[in-house]
Amino acid sequence: MPGSTHSLSSSTVHEKAPAPSAGTDEKNQYRPSRSASQSSKAAEALPYYTSSERDLERGAVVAAVDEDDNYSSSEKRPAGAAVQQPGDAKPGQGPPPPAGGPPGADFPDGGVEAWLVVLGGWCALFCTFGLVNCVGVFEQYYVNGPLRQYSSSTVSWILSVQVWTMVFSGTVFGRLFDNYGPRWLLWGGTVAYVFGLMMVSLSSEYYQFFLAQAVVSSVGSSAVFNACMSSLVSWFSKNRSAAFGVMVSGSSVGGVVLPIMMNKLIERIGFPWMMRAMAFMFLGLLIFASLTVKARLPPKPRPFKLMEYVNNLRDVRLLVTIIGFFFFMWGMFLPFNYVLLQAEAAGTSPTLIPYLLPILNAVSIFGRIIPGIVADKLGRYNVMVIITFISALFCLAVWTPVKNTAGILVFMIIFGFSSGGFISLGPTCIAQISDIREIGTRVGTAFAIQSFGALTGSPIAGAIVQAQHGSYLGLQLFCGFSMLAGSIVLLGARFTQVGLKLVKV
Repeated sequence: MPGSTHSLSSSTVHEKAPAPSAGTDEKNQYRPSRSASQSSKAAEALPYYTSSERDLERGAVVAAVDEDDNYSSSEKRPAGAAVQQPGDAKPGQGPPPPAGGPPGADFPDGGVEAWLVVLGGWCALFCTFGLVNCVGVFEQYYVNGPLRQYSSSTVSWILSVQVWTMVFSGTVFGRLFDNYGPRWLLWGGTVAYVFGLMMVSLSSEYYQFFLAQAVVSSVGSSAVFNACMSSLVSWFSKNRSAAFGVMVSGSSVGGVVLPIMMNKLIERIGFPWMMRAMAFMFLGLLIFASLTVKARLPPKPRPFKLMEYVNNLRDVRLLVTIIGFFFFMWGMFLPFNYVLLQAEAAGTSPTLIPYLLPILNAVSIFGRIIPGIVADKLGRYNVMVIITFISALFCLAVWTPVKNTAGILVFMIIFGFSSGGFISLGPTCIAQISDIREIGTRVGTAFAIQSFGALTGSPIAGAIVQAQHGSYLGLQLFCGFSMLAGSIVLLGARFTQVGLKLVKV
């Protein structure tokens, strides 16, 4: 991996084997990965290794390959067989896929335990990102209720920082996952998240809403979210995108159920008791998630090193991918945040407005599952580029000229489907170019950078609306061109891996 120091732990060195015969096929000879001298020394000291040696130092992942690439995880590699670094290319071929896990790792790709992880993650995503999909309800309630003296741009900082804290905290929680596994993240995150929501129910001032919703509850939500996302990676390989699509559809279902529930309960029992009822419901679901979500591979504690995050960005594939995620995230949440206010301004019936977000999120259920299934067949980066481009295109071509309720509904249906795929495919794209044992740190690095898009997008959009005296045209253009830039950069990320070849990637 770029930026890593390639070294071998003493546990990987075995008794010296006889030298290969002169007639050994060229494919079974040691090939240099850094320099001829270094490789020759490695050939003498390391005639074989087993895939159970999971304590290889960072960056020293080597894969045993034979003519049919069929060594089992329990077999020892014969002396003279090739040692291939994750980034090595085979003769006459393009660059191979990067290591997806420890040598010889066997992904279950199904089974009761694996699907229980998916189910537990589904419940967690229902509670965490499902609530994020309801930011429009909070925006509408705050602007028309307890925070009416503040501008929509000022109020949107609460919701933007909520998303930013949730995503950025992955930098810390990703490393904690790599070191200690998901258990403490799940239980600690559950307590913090529910406590924060209870504090929102007691809030009446701007700073109170900010601290309870944007800080406390978001930190807990982030711990739960990151534990689930990182745990799933180790259970699936071939069907990884499909499994992620099923799991993250929980946030879409939450985005359908929660806005309707919130609006009905606010009318009947008021906002404070609505928040308490929702917090108790989340507590039950998150306890179930904490009992079912687990990592397949044992954690490997190692000291915190800030440079590891910097070194991750020396991988050009990862760096360009993260930049693309940032630009897309800059605009992605704007329809969720402002569509209800725009509908009010367009004269939409008050009885229809509470159902606009559920409609968007209902469509995104299919948008998160179907692209994941297709991506496993056609390539994750290929599908990611397509769905991000479609999101940007319809934002500019459909949402921008909209002036009535019918147009808003058409846009929300299309955008809900296309943007849903971004959520499910993002982590799988990172996993595809990463060592699974470092997935928490790599995904955390990506989340940390793209979180600044979520942080600044809504306040910028709110300021644009205010500067244009209530017109949403500038907001719509900002949203569309931000996502278009993200799609173009993601196309560049694909180019860094296979160039212009029309292949699965």
